[in-house]
Amino acid sequence: MTKTTWRQGELIEVTIADLSDTGDGVGRFDERVVFVPDTVPGDRVIVRLVHVKPKYAHGKLEQLLQASPHRIRPSCIVADKCGGCQWQHINYEYQLAAKQNQVIQALQRIGGFVDPPVDPVLTATSPLGYRNKATYPLGISATGQVQAGYYQKGSHQLVNLNQCPVQDPRLNPLLAEVKQDIQKHGWQIYDEQRHQGQVRHLSLRIGRRTGKMLLTLVVKDWNLPEIENQAQEWLQRYPQLVGVSLNRNSDRTNTIFGTETRCIVGVPYLREKFAELEFQVRPDTFFQVYTETAELLLQVIQSELNFQGHEVLIDAYCGIGTLTLPLAKQVRQATGLELQPEAVQQAILNAQCNEIKNVTFQVGAVEKLLPQMGIIPDVVLLDPPRKGCDRAVIESLMKSKPPRIVYVSCKVATLARDLKLLCQDGLYTIARVQPADFFPQTAHVEAAAFLVLSHLSKGSEFF
Repeated sequence: MTKTTWRQGELIEVTIADLSDTGDGVGRFDERVVFVPDTVPGDRVIVRLVHVKPKYAHGKLEQLLQASPHRIRPSCIVADKCGGCQWQHINYEYQLAAKQNQVIQALQRIGGFVDPPVDPVLTATSPLGYRNKATYPLGISATGQVQAGYYQKGSHQLVNLNQCPVQDPRLNPLLAEVKQDIQKHGWQIYDEQRHQGQVRHLSLRIGRRTGKMLLTLVVKDWNLPEIENQAQEWLQRYPQLVGVSLNRNSDRTNTIFGTETRCIVGVPYLREKFAELEFQVRPDTFFQVYTETAELLLQVIQSELNFQGHEVLIDAYCGIGTLTLPLAKQVRQATGLELQPEAVQQAILNAQCNEIKNVTFQVGAVEKLLPQMGIIPDVVLLDPPRKGCDRAVIESLMKSKPPRIVYVSCKVATLARDLKLLCQDGLYTIARVQPADFFPQTAHVEAAAFLVLSHLSKGSEFF
């Protein structure tokens, strides 16, 4: 085949050589790149081209001619259909190596760093059964049965699940049985095309250390007949269930949660232990889904920073204080900055519950609050959303020059972009980058980058 016959629908033979940052296998054909889901480096495959561009194409695996030594049998019977995981067919050791390489490649290509100091990926005990939260869209089968699951890869076709091997197994009975209760009451399942129906999502949450659970239905409006009686029945049926809530999302949107949550029975939060502290976690609270790996990353941060008790810390994008509060116990003063007022309320409550008194929290956009702080902290901790830091945040840091910055990122592309700015003209030096696997069986990787002012980096006591 020549380049002129590079057409949609054609079959080609490709050897997979790499993995993309979205989890697809990457091969080359006729000097052009082909992205193929469900493949592993080392696979030799027949691929059908489905989206063709002049220099690259996306393909579909049609036939596995020779399997990679890194290929394994998935733990889930619908892994080839469900869009929840991308990598169940890849052995876990290779997943970790691929994620480390993903961080290195982003820092080199996007950040321009020649030899970034990236450690092996930090991981907890198990690549399965780790998720402390799962939120499932609901649907109706062709025979009229209520379904819950994840969407099929590249579509809005629901793959029905009664259990999920990556969620905490204690949640599986609720996933299987709550659908039957929704069916029993005849509650209408939301249709996103027509914007009709009531029940949109089923959200389950568990405290990994406490075993306490929350059940939340995301609904179009509050009018759900008999919900109080059913909620009481759920509380009796599941002894570890401490609260049932409704979250209203009346918008025509693919955002899962709306802005208002009402507790129907029980309490509107579960208690969880994290880093020897107790946290209240609500249905719509952001809390890392892999509790144990998040603790391990916190321990690395604590070890690297090696606080002596006299430091001032600013935690930007602090959420409910998950990192702020354990670190506050080791410094003189800590301040958390957070855009969401509800998260700040929870952070203040969590500080009070743990009797941590040297911490304050401020509500507002980090890009506005940080330049107004009027202090140069010893350490700034950044933990922004996937889009990374607002340019004003980076510029404020470059102006105030705190001695140390820890940047915790859930998207290495924006991490590399922001580190490039912070390190330009030699202002900061990367001392270490620690990736962490918060999402086994997927292509997602978290990373913590430790920066030090360049004039402190040699012979410094900080790192």
